Amino acid sequence: MERMRKAAVVLNGFIHDFATGYWLSAMIAIHFLHRFQGEYPAVAALLGRMERFFFWNSIAAVVVIFATGGMRTFTYVDNFYGPGAEKTRRRMLMVKHVVLIALFAAGGCWAYLRAFH
Repeated sequence: MERMRKAAVVLNGFIHDFATGYWLSAMIAIHFLHRFQGEYPAVAALLGRMERFFFWNSIAAVVVIFATGGMRTFTYVDNFYGPGAEKTRRRMLMVKHVVLIALFAAGGCWAYLRAFH
């Protein structure tokens, strides 16, 4: 049973990291697709559909990131590095997540404005 639990923790972390990378990749794809629409007006409609595909996939990626991130909170062992380091680690994690949530929100707004211009 412990072996399955460890495998689930690793799989959850992999999915979390993969979804984060996918979200960033979708933002990059939206940027280039939006730019190409101006350069290639003959295929602008098709590029717009692709933009919207990546936008909705980026929303799904954020949902996966939040769900797997929530599960990650239950996999860390308290005081693994000692009480002082654990306090600092938790504070740094909170700051990191505030920054990342702001980036997800700003990126989502930016992507929406590009995909549905």
